Amino acid sequence: MTYETILFEVKDQVAIITLNRPEAANGLIMTSGRELMHAAIRCDEDPGIRAALLTGRGKFFSAGGDLKYFAESGEGLAQALKEMTVYCHAAASRFLRMDKPLVTAVNGPAAGMGMSFAISGDLVFAAESASFTAAYTAAALSPDGAMTYLLPRFIGLLRTKELMLTNRRLSAKEALEWGLVNRVVPDAELMREAEKLARTLAAGPTRSFGSVKKLLCGTYSESLETQMELEARGIADMSKTADAREGVGAFLARRKPTFTGK
Repeated sequence: MTYETILFEVKDQVAIITLNRPEAANGLIMTSGRELMHAAIRCDEDPGIRAALLTGRGKFFSAGGDLKYFAESGEGLAQALKEMTVYCHAAASRFLRMDKPLVTAVNGPAAGMGMSFAISGDLVFAAESASFTAAYTAAALSPDGAMTYLLPRFIGLLRTKELMLTNRRLSAKEALEWGLVNRVVPDAELMREAEKLARTLAAGPTRSFGSVKKLLCGTYSESLETQMELEARGIADMSKTADAREGVGAFLARRKPTFTGK
């Protein structure tokens, strides 16, 4: 597929997805949502991809929805947003639920749905110049992109309300302290460190990673007993995989395992 608003390449079994509208702060439009959805589906389905990395080109990760594009939609904005969120939410859902781990490399400011995508990574690296702003209520809008699902789980309701109602901008350092990112690195080292991590994950037991992600997605909605039953079923299912046999055998033989994602 030919993309207009993103770049997509696969290196060492890692899909590198780059938001590519730097002249518009990587603002998201209808085409962006559609292309991100297709990219996420490809990551989910392509056996040659075993990890993914999402970043932005230029000084911004993403300023979120492109307000100029919104204004140009005129009276049709509500209809456009309903369609656009179908694509963006499909992308977010597949990134969050696919077996393959997603690393986000937040190279600059992330706002609105840009922030939603930034914190959707299974592991989140931020450049020192990165910042995070909910931004929606500044334009009299409300959140999307799973922000109201993810933020309360990461930082609690009170801090979530503070970000969403005041549009306080969190620096990368504050985001680390609040638990929104895993690591903050110098700008010049961001992609090198993020790609290194993604390659390490790509060499790991992909289906095992997927089981972890699936269990954690439901941990706040299931009862204790249901969650333990899901854990029991998950570990039993994983024991049937070639990677589990390889992992156990390598441990007993005191050698490094070679995982295939099968």
